Amino acid sequence: MKKISVIALTGILLLSYCTRSNIKNTVPVIGTWKLISGTLIENGDTLVTDYTTKVSFIKIINETHFAFLEHDLNQGKDSTAVFVAGGGRYSLTDSVYTEHLEYCSDRAWEDNDFSFVVTVKNDTLIQQGLEIVEEAEINRLNIERYVRVN
Repeated sequence: MKKISVIALTGILLLSYCTRSNIKNTVPVIGTWKLISGTLIENGDTLVTDYTTKVSFIKIINETHFAFLEHDLNQGKDSTAVFVAGGGRYSLTDSVYTEHLEYCSDRAWEDNDFSFVVTVKNDTLIQQGLEIVEEAEINRLNIERYVRVN
């Protein structure tokens, strides 16, 4: 009886491992995504940004790397001018998407890892996770909502 229990338990664990391994990269993140809104929560304060009116932000994800670009929609003609870019390698296990930021227009952010839980439903990707950058004194929860461009 013990032998059957051990075999059954081994089978269940193996099935669980195989199922988890097959799920490893099933969240369909590859593509080009347009950021619609972002929510930053830091020190009890919440800042919600609408990325459809004054700025545009896209994230491009392929099989191994990601890149993001942000710029103002006023073509840099006044004090609202902004341009931000970055990118690097990423990993995806189950729904945990981890970016390793290798390049960034704000150099204090480079060589940091950022882990997010991602969900994709239809054409919407939501990622949420902590951003911690000691050099820039950043420690906040970031929640971003994207729509698929392609």
